[in-house]
Amino acid sequence: MSTNSTPFAALRRDPRHAEFARLADEHMQHDLEESDRDCLKKAAGRVSVPATLGTLLGLGLGVYAAVRLRRARADVFRAFRAAERPTHVVFAGGQDSRLGDIATYFFFGLGGTILGGELGFMLGSWSAARLISRDPARRGRVESAYRKFRADVLRREAKQLEAGARVF
Repeated sequence: MSTNSTPFAALRRDPRHAEFARLADEHMQHDLEESDRDCLKKAAGRVSVPATLGTLLGLGLGVYAAVRLRRARADVFRAFRAAERPTHVVFAGGQDSRLGDIATYFFFGLGGTILGGELGFMLGSWSAARLISRDPARRGRVESAYRKFRADVLRREAKQLEAGARVF
């Protein structure tokens, strides 16, 4: 089993954390049954798919909102140009700019991507938790394996700190 596909060490793929990924692999091999490992892999997929779909959907909705906003701004600018202006008050001639359009598309797209990705991640996490929790025995084994893994990680980090390792 490859280190990078281990659900326990999914957030520790950095080479500096290779030891923790190896430790996670050991706990997965010794503390869990084959069906538990398969369930964890399936649960990890249940998180990534909705997060990816949510990100793409959010990006699409953000760009759609940006197009609608740009069209509304253009209509307002056209209305200012078409309206009669009083002689004693001078209105700035409304004008859309490329920079404004770029900023609109960028920020609406970014906002939609973040919102959609986070909502997809939350939905996927909820679905994965339900999958793991469906079987009470499996849930107990996974929780026990995670507790043992966390305890080993904390012991190693404590040893490193006591040995004078860098804090930051």
